[in-house]
Amino acid sequence: MAKKRKWWSGLLVLSLVGVLFTGCSTNNTAGSSTNAPAATTAPAESATPDATEAPAADAPVDGGTLVTSTFSDIVNINPLMINDTSSGDVAQFVFAKLYNLDREGNVQAEDWSLAAALPEISEDGLTYTVKLKDTAKWSDGQPVIADDVVYTIETAKNPETGSPLTSAFDKVKSVEKVDDHTVKITMSQVYAPFLYALVQEIVPAHVLKDVKPAEMQKNAYGTDPAKTVTNGPWKWTAWKQGESHTLDADPNYWGTVKPHIAQVIYKIYADQNTEVQAIMKGDTDHISAIPVTQVEAVKADGKIDIIQKPGAQYEYVNFNFDGKNFPDGYGLFQGQKTRQAIAHALNRQGMVDNILKGVGALMNAPFLPDTWADPGDAAVNYDYNAETAKKLLAEDGWVADAKDGILVKDGHRFSFELQYNAGNSRREQVAAVIQQNLKDVGIEVKPKAIDFAAWIDQNVTPGKYQALLLAWSLNTPDPDAESIFSSKYFPPAGQNSGWYKNEKLDKLWVDGYSTVDQAKRKEIYKEVGKEISTDLPYVFLYQYGQAIGTGPRVHWAEEDAPEPSLGYGQFFHAIKWWVTE
Repeated sequence: MAKKRKWWSGLLVLSLVGVLFTGCSTNNTAGSSTNAPAATTAPAESATPDATEAPAADAPVDGGTLVTSTFSDIVNINPLMINDTSSGDVAQFVFAKLYNLDREGNVQAEDWSLAAALPEISEDGLTYTVKLKDTAKWSDGQPVIADDVVYTIETAKNPETGSPLTSAFDKVKSVEKVDDHTVKITMSQVYAPFLYALVQEIVPAHVLKDVKPAEMQKNAYGTDPAKTVTNGPWKWTAWKQGESHTLDADPNYWGTVKPHIAQVIYKIYADQNTEVQAIMKGDTDHISAIPVTQVEAVKADGKIDIIQKPGAQYEYVNFNFDGKNFPDGYGLFQGQKTRQAIAHALNRQGMVDNILKGVGALMNAPFLPDTWADPGDAAVNYDYNAETAKKLLAEDGWVADAKDGILVKDGHRFSFELQYNAGNSRREQVAAVIQQNLKDVGIEVKPKAIDFAAWIDQNVTPGKYQALLLAWSLNTPDPDAESIFSSKYFPPAGQNSGWYKNEKLDKLWVDGYSTVDQAKRKEIYKEVGKEISTDLPYVFLYQYGQAIGTGPRVHWAEEDAPEPSLGYGQFFHAIKWWVTE
C-alpha cells in the first residue's frame, strides 16, 4: 500500500496531467477493448487488443456484489483523518466529494459531486464561492448543507485536529455560510492548488460539532460503521477487522446517477500473493495491485483483464532526522554527503529492470517524469556507483570497523532499521536489494516488515522510525508538496514525518504556490528539484504502476474504465460499473 498525500495523500500525493504512460491495457467494456497510444517517455509493456475477446453485457444491470481486495486493513475512514490508501479506498465508496476529477485530471462538478457547479473565483484569486446541490443528503436523512462544508474546512485547518488536510486548508482566511447551499471561502493569499483541495469529501457537522478537535482521531466516527454517517452511493454497514468491509447501496442515495452494484465487499488478504490467487480462483472480482512478477501468469490465465501503466505513485527511502529515534540520540543521516552516498549505493535502475520488470521510471525529485513540473536535468541524478559512495562516506567521517567492516563514526555503528509494510512483495524485494547494496559500502540495514494499519498509526504518522521504504500515491495533479517536505508540517499536524528542515526549500514551496502563472511555477519547481535532490531528505527511487486486474463478472462502458494515472483511479466511475453472475 501507499500513503496518500493530502490525506496521507496521499497516497499522495504532484504534477499529473492526463495519461502519462501507456502499457498493457485491456478493458471489460460495454462493446470493445481499446489501448491508449503509447508514450515514449518511459519503458512500459505494450499491448495489442485481443480481437477474440468477447464483448461484455450489452447494457448495465442492477444488483449483485462486487468483491474487491487489498492486503492492508483501514486505519480510519473519517475524511478529516484519512492517512492511507486502504482507508481512502473504502471512503470513496461511501462519501461524496465537493468536486471530482475527470480522466484528464480536471476538476468537475459531476452528477455525484456535492457542488452544483464549479466555484466562482474572484479576479484576484482570493475568494471561492461554492454552490451546493439542494438534493444531497446524509445517510441518516439529514440534508448536506453549507454548515458541513464550513465545519469540515475549519476543523481540517485547526492544528489541534492533526488532520493530513491541514496544509490544503491553512491558507483559508475565513469560510462563511452565505445560505444553506452557498459557501464563501476567502484565502489569506493566492494558493494555486486550492481548486484541487476542493476535490474533497466532507463530514457531517450535525454529528461531529461537539467533538473537540484534539479528540477527533479517537472518535468512533470513521472506525465504527454504526456511528459513521455518510453521503455517498453506498453505506458502510460492517467491518470484520482484518477480514472484510461490507458496503451496501444506499436506497435513499440522493444522486441522479444511482449505483448499479448493490453491494461491495472489500476483502483483506494476508499478502499480495494471496490476493492474486483469490482473483485467479474467482473468489474476488477486482485487484488494484498485481505484483509485476505475477502479471504474466495472470495474463496467461485468460480470465482476468489487466490495465497496466506507470501511474500516480512513486516509491522512496525516507531518512529520519530526529535523533530521538536512534540510540544515544545520534542521528545517522545528518551528513549530506552520507545521504548522497546512500543514493549512489542503491541500484535504482536494477530495481526498475528486475523488480518492476521495466514498468517504471527513475525519479530524482518529487515530481512525476514528463509532467510540467518535472525539473529534468536540473535535478541531480545519482548513478549506481559503490566506489563513489565509499568515497563520500569517508569524506563524511565514516571509518570501517576492523572486525566486520561496518562503518563507525564518533563511536556509533552505521546500522539502522528500514521499515516497510508486511505483505507487499515489491517492497520485500526492494528492501533486500537495499540491504545488499548498502552492505557493499559498509552500512548495515535491518529490514522490518510491519502490519500496514498499525505501522501508519504508530510509526509513520508520528515520525517514529529510523528509515522507511514507502510510496506516495498522489491524489491531485498539482505539484505542490509543501505538506511533505516543509518544516511547517512536522507531526502530528503534518506529513513531514522524517522531521526534515531546509529553510531554502520551505520558502521555495511557498513561492511555488503563491502564483498561478505556470511558467513561473515551473522555474520555481526546477529550483526545488535542484535543491531537494542535492540535500536528499529522501532517496527518490522510481515512479511505478499498479497493475489493475478485473474478473469476468465486472463490466463498464469504455468511458468509465479504471484510470491508473489518477489517485484512486482503480475505481474511476465505479458508480456506473455493473456485475453479472
